[in-house]
Amino acid sequence: MKLNPRQTSIIDALRCEGPQSLEGLSARFSVSVQTLRRDVSLLAGAGLLSRFHGGVRLPISTTENLAYLQREQLNAQAKSGIGRAVAERVPNGSSLIMNIGTTIEAVARALLQHQGLRVITNNLNVAAILAANRECEVIVSGGQLRHADRALVGEAAVDFIRQFKVDIGLMGISGIERDGTLRDYDFREVKVAQAVLQQSREVWVVADVSKFDRPAMVEVAHLDQVDKLFVDSPLAEPFAGLVEASSVQCIVASA
Repeated sequence: MKLNPRQTSIIDALRCEGPQSLEGLSARFSVSVQTLRRDVSLLAGAGLLSRFHGGVRLPISTTENLAYLQREQLNAQAKSGIGRAVAERVPNGSSLIMNIGTTIEAVARALLQHQGLRVITNNLNVAAILAANRECEVIVSGGQLRHADRALVGEAAVDFIRQFKVDIGLMGISGIERDGTLRDYDFREVKVAQAVLQQSREVWVVADVSKFDRPAMVEVAHLDQVDKLFVDSPLAEPFAGLVEASSVQCIVASA
């Protein structure tokens, strides 16, 4: 699902100002309530907002992520742009760890023409994508299979990743809070992500606009532990200030 500018602005308004009435949003964007309802139905179907009588709000769950197919379709074009921006900056002959997430999978697709890569991953989708690149060596961790998204998690995955020291750790994330905390939903996945942080000479995080100001239960790290942040649109405050204060290089991908 690709959000149009009005739909993106609706989500931004809910993030910044809290629950909104349908009539208020209709007036704000100078569209009919009927048009606004169509936007709301699409956003609710994607799990990006919740409806109540006469209005909408952000989903409030901090314990459960969107279903994998929803995440795969959400902002797919933006994720492809992020994937290309990352691939442009990955030198041939690099060693990488790539973790979980649909944006990380977009990066894998963008790396199919690279040569001499060595990729360690606990993401079976990434392994399947990169299998098409015969110039890329793929090393897959052990671990417990999470059927919903083909992630390998748990202590076996953590112990495996700790054997390596790589040039770049490429990480997806479920949410970035206003204090710069990176968060995720599954404690087992978080332990793997923290191992990626420890075993990478540089840490690159990929995050489309839907990940900012999004709640999740488990703390992974902080922005000041990241070297590069790849996004699909310029950051608004407070995130722009957080990135600058943390000395993170922020790359805005073109569509």
